[in-house]
Amino acid sequence: MTQAARTSPAPQHLQALERANAVRLARAALKRSIACGEVSAADVILDAPWEAESMTVADLLTSQRRWGQTRCRRFLQTIPLSESKTIGSMTDRQRHAAAELLATQSGVESRERTPVLAVAAA
Repeated sequence: MTQAARTSPAPQHLQALERANAVRLARAALKRSIACGEVSAADVILDAPWEAESMTVADLLTSQRRWGQTRCRRFLQTIPLSESKTIGSMTDRQRHAAAELLATQSGVESRERTPVLAVAAA
């Protein structure tokens, strides 16, 4: 047991704070892009980016425009899925069911959306 102790550039609690702040900032940017329509919630559920892995499904859904707790709860009851379920812990079946239902409710297929710039140029 002659292992040398690792020396890190910063104490562990400071590294954890930096990581938490990075996740918080990335998650806030993701929520803003969902709210303004740049990214669909269905795409985030299907792709599960690193910043959304520990985010709850309810938190993701309520970041959409005109989605509150009641609409989110009713939506999740139809799947059925818990509000506290994290995006990273969803199964493939749950992901596809949620994304498909979101796409049908919004009236737009999530993967086949036309970019806004292409529509404006036409």
